[in-house]
Amino acid sequence: MELAESKVVGKPVYQPGASTIEGMPMALQVFYAHPPVMAMPHWHAQVEVNYIMRGSVHYRMNDHDITLKAGQMCLFWGGQPHQMDDSSDDSLYAGAHLPLVYFFRMRLPPTIGTRLMKGEILLTSATDAADEANFPRWYDYAKSNDVRKTQHAVDELLLRIERIALESYLMVPGTGVEGLEQPNSHLSRSVARMCDFIASNFLQDIDTVEIARAVDLHPKYAMNLFKKTTGMTISKYINLLRLSHAQAQLMGEGANVLQIAMDSGFGSISAFNKSFRNIAGMSPSDFRRDMRSMISTLSAAG
Repeated sequence: MELAESKVVGKPVYQPGASTIEGMPMALQVFYAHPPVMAMPHWHAQVEVNYIMRGSVHYRMNDHDITLKAGQMCLFWGGQPHQMDDSSDDSLYAGAHLPLVYFFRMRLPPTIGTRLMKGEILLTSATDAADEANFPRWYDYAKSNDVRKTQHAVDELLLRIERIALESYLMVPGTGVEGLEQPNSHLSRSVARMCDFIASNFLQDIDTVEIARAVDLHPKYAMNLFKKTTGMTISKYINLLRLSHAQAQLMGEGANVLQIAMDSGFGSISAFNKSFRNIAGMSPSDFRRDMRSMISTLSAAG
């Protein structure tokens, strides 16, 4: 199976077998491939769904780790730096990166969302032969450029994720913000609307007042609701989207760090460097160098 550099904005800088569903907020990405070992942690402002079809993989997330085996599926918040540091030779996985606007529109128990935002991982072994057939088909539909197939893949994928709550699953303890809101469906829809507006405008100079106005909420109430529901402030979420955008852009040929900082919504190179270093542990220039080296190595090996 070929490895292909992802062309997705705001997703992991290197994603094997990735296909993007465009025309959607922070374009939803699906994948189906052999997962390569990551040289360093990465992040993205979406909820990640992984279904291990063959073999096994090992993830490091913050101060805990988890091994996933064939037939298991997991969900986790990609905004926490995570790294797949081991992948068996025969491993094959499929899944997707779900923008929060989709995640908060799904009919899942509120506790799932709040615990994922805290850094916990949802793990289930309640998979079957239908998953073996459906995940590859959803990937094929997503890359078909057929609007009807694309929407069908999205609808089926979201329904499949909702089904997780109807069967057995467990939450692997993590670390993170305590005291998150247990939102009802109305509040979740309000958060989804905020995420929708932010996803469409995060590269612009937007503030909480504009976001609250777009969803007919008082600014202070909007800020509190978003923080209690997601565990992060609106400004932190916007910053994470901008950093995810910049992360992808840094892999482009001839990418200029200053231009990327400006194009990603940062007001200055110093603000960009500080924010990037806080989450990546290194400067944007060092990140670009190391990731390009990794991609060259993987491409040569493939």
